[in-house]
Amino acid sequence: MPKESKKFRFFFMQPFTLPETSKYLVRQVAGSKEQRLKNYASIKHLLEDVDWDLHEGPLAPYGDWPVENREEFCLVAAARLPIVREACESGKYNGIILLGGGEPGFLEAREIARKYKIPVTANAFSQMHIASMLGNKFSVIDLAESHNMYYYNLVVQHRFTDRCASIRNINYPLPRPPVTDEPSIAQEQGKAMRGEPSAVVDAAVKEAVAAIEEDGAEVITFGCSATFWLQPFLEKRLNEMGWEIPVLEGYSCSIVLAKLMVSLGVDASGLTFPSDRPKKWRRKKVF
Repeated sequence: MPKESKKFRFFFMQPFTLPETSKYLVRQVAGSKEQRLKNYASIKHLLEDVDWDLHEGPLAPYGDWPVENREEFCLVAAARLPIVREACESGKYNGIILLGGGEPGFLEAREIARKYKIPVTANAFSQMHIASMLGNKFSVIDLAESHNMYYYNLVVQHRFTDRCASIRNINYPLPRPPVTDEPSIAQEQGKAMRGEPSAVVDAAVKEAVAAIEEDGAEVITFGCSATFWLQPFLEKRLNEMGWEIPVLEGYSCSIVLAKLMVSLGVDASGLTFPSDRPKKWRRKKVF
């Protein structure tokens, strides 16, 4: 008997890919899709009812290191869009999930996909919306000054300035030339996974507690996707300290939000993302 198709047919795309020879790799680039999807063990239960494909994303057009600043995000965003259009035109998918905390090309991808009635979700957008349903204010745990300020713009863009209590920096930047002697967030992740003390976990706990006590955060989220692995560790530590607070991460939020949109039969508004020649148009846009 032919395999029964599932309700959800999702296309996942990484923000970028690096050559296998790069010394700045931050995720696996070979193997099965399950092996290549970061933190798969934490989200696999959300994919049991999903037929899904994983695209590695465009080859980073700026160099062989991870994206972190505005220039790099802009270049990656442009390179992602033809891949989004191809996925839409294939007719295989009813949802697109853009991976990566900085969600490069997200608005443009929504504009493309709306023509095909396909909802698009991304990690920052999804976390912010779900966090706003769980508490009055949320804070973001992020890893580098340049990424903090890029993410600051996302908070403004998504209209959450009155709901975001703060962006807290643990200062573990992603690897890039010419720096060679910085502590590695990947190494600290390995320590945490082995049950060893991790400076990154400790830093995240410190900043999360400060966000709660000093900034008024009632939900904790994450910025760069390289920090998403922290979610279960931070949630456990905060719970042990007595803080009853939700801790979210971008992959699970994006999957759940995409399922919701598909189940409701909705995608982006045609007024927010109008076609080139809409049947109806507005004389005035207000704020």
